[in-house]
Amino acid sequence: SRIFFSFSLPSSCMYHHLRLPLQECFTGFKLSTLTGDQQYIKASAKYFAVALFGGGGPIMVGRHDRPGRFESGTSSIVQGHKGAVLDFDFNPFDDSMFASASEDTTIKIWSIPDDWEPTDENGLAKKGDPLEDSLVDLVGHRKKVTLLRFHPTASNVLGSCSSDYSVKVWDIEKGEEISSFNEMGDLAHDIVWDVNGDQLATSCKDKIVRLMDPRAGSVSGTIDKPHEGVKSVKLSYMGDTGKFLTVGASRQSAREVKIWDLKNLSEPLTCETIDTASGVLVPLYDSDTGVLYLSGKGDGIVRPYEFEDKNPYLHRLNDGFRSTAPAKGVCMVPKRGLDVMACETARIMKLTNNQGVHPLKFIVPRKSDAFQDDIFPDCASATPAHTADEWAAGSSKAPVTMSLNPRERKDDISGPKKKFRTVGTLSKELDEAQKRIAFLEKKLKDAGISYD
Repeated sequence: SRIFFSFSLPSSCMYHHLRLPLQECFTGFKLSTLTGDQQYIKASAKYFAVALFGGGGPIMVGRHDRPGRFESGTSSIVQGHKGAVLDFDFNPFDDSMFASASEDTTIKIWSIPDDWEPTDENGLAKKGDPLEDSLVDLVGHRKKVTLLRFHPTASNVLGSCSSDYSVKVWDIEKGEEISSFNEMGDLAHDIVWDVNGDQLATSCKDKIVRLMDPRAGSVSGTIDKPHEGVKSVKLSYMGDTGKFLTVGASRQSAREVKIWDLKNLSEPLTCETIDTASGVLVPLYDSDTGVLYLSGKGDGIVRPYEFEDKNPYLHRLNDGFRSTAPAKGVCMVPKRGLDVMACETARIMKLTNNQGVHPLKFIVPRKSDAFQDDIFPDCASATPAHTADEWAAGSSKAPVTMSLNPRERKDDISGPKKKFRTVGTLSKELDEAQKRIAFLEKKLKDAGISYD
């Protein structure tokens, strides 16, 4: 059976028009001018983040339920790096926690407070203090950190790429490296985990896709020149099918998608040419429904395909979403954050250069008001399958799943908030303890009591 979409724009907007009402969008921020291979926007089920222009690597973290106008100098921001922020990623098991990568060579882990409101319920900027104290600082890369990606099943495991040509895997709770691969050869274009987190794939400017053992920091397989063109190559594992997707360009600069069998990487199973536009295509794959969304940086089209684990592998669903406003970056909101009773099967956050962030909602039309279990199978939950130590020791587990049926789902949409002790918090507690000790010692001395 095929899945067909209609595209949902708020009130009175035509299918192919961009003119989303301002009350549904996020506007007012001046974006960072740095360019690279990052997505420029990432989202959890509760928040999304974009890098802003300014000193100290400011980051705007917005709430999905608080669209409106951000105001620099008024709305709360996250700020703590000594250089510009290049990439970030949200913890899949805590929607309030995210990691940021910077030109200052560090990675910082942040936790958004529960009362975080850059804009109020009326869409107006709300006065708030900046978040400046990170939970953890990860130090180990020798040059700027360019890409980040959290592990899909193990708690507090993070992969990172740097312009020092290394790929590191971190235990963020301990603040330590688990492994490091230092022979990338050139700048990384992409970094992705497989569905269980047993393998890590990277694409690189040297035109080699490397499949790695992330526990050992070693290469287990390669694809040499998956695409002949010079554009960045983007990657995606196709769920648990054993298939692997690369997106790049041909020798004639035509954008193309290839599907590979992980058991035989000598040649692709299929190659589909998309068009001859110049922007890099970003693949967003929904493994629950088998739908692949392709969105190009610099163009306004989101193309949906259905992936089927047999020839010809990819089926174009419809024309998708088209607009005249080019996308600077795109990301998907986790299934836990969707309006399933409105049959919203995907939401893509589209970042534009000067028109803000637009939430693009993909809807499967249904007449019934009941929960549609055929288009909403169980999805990944906010519960990790194992700890970082268990995973590093060799544990291999599939993601813990949950029902999206409102009557059955037990897990909190945001996931449990992790309790990390920050350096700032510990320092404050130590200062208070030392003052208390000095006070008690004085009391004992005044009373003539020896405490030696």
